[in-house]
Amino acid sequence: MANPVELAAYLAKNPDIPDNLGAVVLAMCSVGKQLSHKISRGALEGAMGEEIGENSDGDNQKALDILADEAFFAALKGSDVRWYASEEQEVVVEANKGGSLALATDPLDGSSNIDVNVSIGTIFSIFDAKDDPNESFLRPGTEQLAAGYIIYGPQTGLMVTFGNGTLSFILDPDIGEFVLLNEAIKVPDASSEYSINASNYRHWQKPVRAYIDDCLAGETGPRGRNFNMRWVASLVAETHRIITRGGIFLYPRDARPGYENGRLRMVYECAPIALLVEQAGGKVTDGCDRLLEQKVKTLHGRTPLVFGTPEKVARVATYHDLPESETSALFRERGLFRE
Repeated sequence: MANPVELAAYLAKNPDIPDNLGAVVLAMCSVGKQLSHKISRGALEGAMGEEIGENSDGDNQKALDILADEAFFAALKGSDVRWYASEEQEVVVEANKGGSLALATDPLDGSSNIDVNVSIGTIFSIFDAKDDPNESFLRPGTEQLAAGYIIYGPQTGLMVTFGNGTLSFILDPDIGEFVLLNEAIKVPDASSEYSINASNYRHWQKPVRAYIDDCLAGETGPRGRNFNMRWVASLVAETHRIITRGGIFLYPRDARPGYENGRLRMVYECAPIALLVEQAGGKVTDGCDRLLEQKVKTLHGRTPLVFGTPEKVARVATYHDLPESETSALFRERGLFRE
């Protein structure tokens, strides 16, 4: 790449991005570079995928989950981050007394894939800090100052937004820095891919089943075209694919105990992903309503999540408006959805 623009240089040349905000993103990326190196070494770094406990939500924690959480918290010491909220910790922790920012993170999203060499990532979100630590995060996603993710895969990439478009960076291993690829990446309008864990089909609500049934019916069904399904079980990997080549991701609520509001956490996962996708021209809902206008009551509160190409996400919401008779598994005449 000729004359690469490094992240630090980009931030310095854009005065609209406050220095304290840029410094926090640089600190996150500094740890991201260290994690990228460890992950690329795999088993040479030891049993990173070993289960060593559970977090407050009962999810298994891997060794690398804890390492990542501790590394990000340490890197933010001395920054302008007052409150630090992590998916791996039960409560908000004070990082710097008097800081003006609040950072939420899923330090290692998709950690169940550590041992099988599938892309995983770090998700983060930044708000202005309030005196009450919980109130700093239990607010609509529209109030985020910045959001981003680092993806650790064949290449290590960064997607970040400061509220004026979504920026794409890639880690150049030769210089050890993130360099700019695209300062206004857009979710493609056309795609024949959808992403959902089809093993949960029997638990879904009828509108979601009907939507997927119509995709599975292909060119002989109401949609009149063929589709491909993808499922990685890593939110960062799913998001990166959709921002790169379009499509739709669905993690709906379902009938299983504990899944009434989906499984993904609003504060650590869904709100930052929603801001990134919207800033890239995509659409994000809970299946029906815009996600960024919503908030949860607890730090680890969950929400259904549907995002991707706007037309596809809007179509899912339309299925929820259909009469129940038309979302029946026996109904095959949803002709208004033919493309």
